Amino acid sequence: MNPRLAAARALTAVLSGKASLGSSLPPQLDKVEHHDRALAQDLAFGAARWQPRLQLLAEKLLEKPFKAADKDVEALLLIGLYQLLHSRIPEHAAIGETVGCAGALKKPWAKGLLNAVLRRAQREHEAIFAELDRDPVLHSAHPRWLQKALKAHWPQHWQAICAANNAHPPLILRVNRRHGSRDAYLNELREAGIEAEPCTHSRDGVRLLQPCDVTTLPGFKEGRVSVQDEAAQLAADLLELAPGQRVLDACAAPGGKTCHLLEVEPGLSEVVAVDLEAKRLARVRENLERLHLEATLIAADGRDTGAWWDGRPFQRILLDAPCSATGVIRRHPDIKLTRKPEDIPALAQLQGELLDALWPTLAPGGILLYATCSVLPTENSETIAAFLARTPDAQEVAITGEFGLQPAHGRQLLPQLDGHDGFYYAKLIKTAVTSHS
Repeated sequence: MNPRLAAARALTAVLSGKASLGSSLPPQLDKVEHHDRALAQDLAFGAARWQPRLQLLAEKLLEKPFKAADKDVEALLLIGLYQLLHSRIPEHAAIGETVGCAGALKKPWAKGLLNAVLRRAQREHEAIFAELDRDPVLHSAHPRWLQKALKAHWPQHWQAICAANNAHPPLILRVNRRHGSRDAYLNELREAGIEAEPCTHSRDGVRLLQPCDVTTLPGFKEGRVSVQDEAAQLAADLLELAPGQRVLDACAAPGGKTCHLLEVEPGLSEVVAVDLEAKRLARVRENLERLHLEATLIAADGRDTGAWWDGRPFQRILLDAPCSATGVIRRHPDIKLTRKPEDIPALAQLQGELLDALWPTLAPGGILLYATCSVLPTENSETIAAFLARTPDAQEVAITGEFGLQPAHGRQLLPQLDGHDGFYYAKLIKTAVTSHS
């Protein structure tokens, strides 16, 4: 399959609300010949990354918007514009190959439209961008609602957040403490000719200076190293794990944090990993098997504790709550296309319900670590503030460290160029409630 056609079909699924690009190759890209997969993935992810900016240009060039039935042609146009403005592909090839894909979509009528619009873009994009120079969407390449939200919540940081979101993410590794130190693994990488450096905040983190096929890394198949962003690696140490503890990892898939907990503290009595769907837990099982670790996996809605909890309390709970994922847009650029402003209050409601449901399963004196990969306070500090206000036996524990910013509650990490993703943590302890007569 032509890589541009495969990319267009993957992007069409996103534009139509039927799929996401995800962290691995979408099915439409997986069908491409191996040597063209990298190009197809770059086209799909790149067009999604710059879509808000490309859409502004397309609207100026098109006489009328595309019909719902022609999302595939719209996707082709975005891919063509991405190639013209954000890639090293020769302009004649970008236009010719993109136009040629219209026939494979069985829409030959679109060839003339695509050719005309792309050639106008080639000639006129600088003048159009100059006309739109005051539009922050043009410069941020973020949907308008999100650009406004970031500016309102982070007036000093929103432009840096957008720049980090638009960059390609670094490849971060987590060294398995059970099999040796980070320093020893860094030496092993150097001996293999792989340039890397230690992460700043995670004691297990390693940043590769050049991406590579992780399966070729020393010790990957043996479970000595895994892929995990630095911000996500902070969870294990924040939980203050100790031998004999029973730990719950709620909303656990794909299992990176589940495995890290077991690596950090081999003496845990049990780790229970709960996630809504059994197929998502399959990823957790695969990670556990590669790392030779064991956990109890349960497919259930974390809020329905009556269906899955055996009544034995947990000394530690990690709630990696479902969220907008606005802190990891650089890894999942299609979030710009799929996330809507009305999603945020709905997610905050879900997060509050999970906190309320899981809190009774925590032992007195136990710690619950609330985590999201969001940068929006509605899902983070505001959710924690509301929970503390309605939960008398919940008390916040300050998170100290040199990472992130300190809002009213918890700790907010913003995405960093060549550094960690956007992430949020809040640490809560269950205290004894004193009754007053």
